Amino acid sequence: MASREESTKRTNRVLRISQLDALELNKALEHLVWSQFSQCFHGFKPGLLARFEPEVKALLWLFLWRFTIYSKNATVGQSVLNIQYKNDFSPNPRYQPPSQNQKLWYAVCTIGGNWLEERCYDLFRHPHLASFRKAKQCVNFVVGLLKLGGLINFLIFLQRGKFATLTERLLGIRSVFCKPQNIREVGFEYMNRELLWHGFAEFLIFLLPLINIQKLKAKLSAWCIPLTGAPNSDSTLATSGKQCALCGEWPTMPHTIGCEHIFCYYCVKSSFLFDMYFTCPRCGTEVHSLQPLKSGIEMSEVNAL
Repeated sequence: MASREESTKRTNRVLRISQLDALELNKALEHLVWSQFSQCFHGFKPGLLARFEPEVKALLWLFLWRFTIYSKNATVGQSVLNIQYKNDFSPNPRYQPPSQNQKLWYAVCTIGGNWLEERCYDLFRHPHLASFRKAKQCVNFVVGLLKLGGLINFLIFLQRGKFATLTERLLGIRSVFCKPQNIREVGFEYMNRELLWHGFAEFLIFLLPLINIQKLKAKLSAWCIPLTGAPNSDSTLATSGKQCALCGEWPTMPHTIGCEHIFCYYCVKSSFLFDMYFTCPRCGTEVHSLQPLKSGIEMSEVNAL
């Protein structure tokens, strides 16, 4: 019985990464809603929402709170991850949703706290209220204490895995799964196969940049030429003068690299700049010197065609 209870606790326990992902999803949703709402006033006078931005944001977040936490006991990010809030103060071991007071205080601490911080910042920035330095210092001190408390709570959360935010810890609401999670059993054969293929893929990623593909193609073509039979020298010269050995078109500004094949200047130059060990794709000759084809030889080959 004890082992079953421990196993159920482990399976129902929400991972830290899942709780943090839910918080990030909530922030992304808030940013998306605000961007869509602000675009509705794109054609109006600039700065129309600037004066009432904290109040408008508070109303939007209150609207989201009404249809998420108040009605479904979970935020949007938690609903995506199959998570919801539980009343941790309840002595009943079964699931107990947060009470009405906890939900209301959650809205006051999150929505009201953000509105108060933004509004105080805007008020103290006003030149007519610049004389209230003590009030500004008190507000900054309280905000600093809350930030420090949030940091301490986050460190405790990383150690124990409960109450990702300071508001959750103060109100006694923690994240649990909506449905019990089954223990995943993965076979060792599957894990070994995945590890083997992962290591093989990393080896290929490391090895492929070290292989000179063009040189390998040239060697393979050079090995295949004796099997198919070497062509006559006249036909070779004719075909090499007709087309570039790289692009297969009529050579533009024909050049040679020391073999009987002809290349376009831009084709062979770009290939040589890309690979300093560039070789002829037809015969595998390495580039010793890039020389232009003489006009007399070029005309004689063209006439011979």
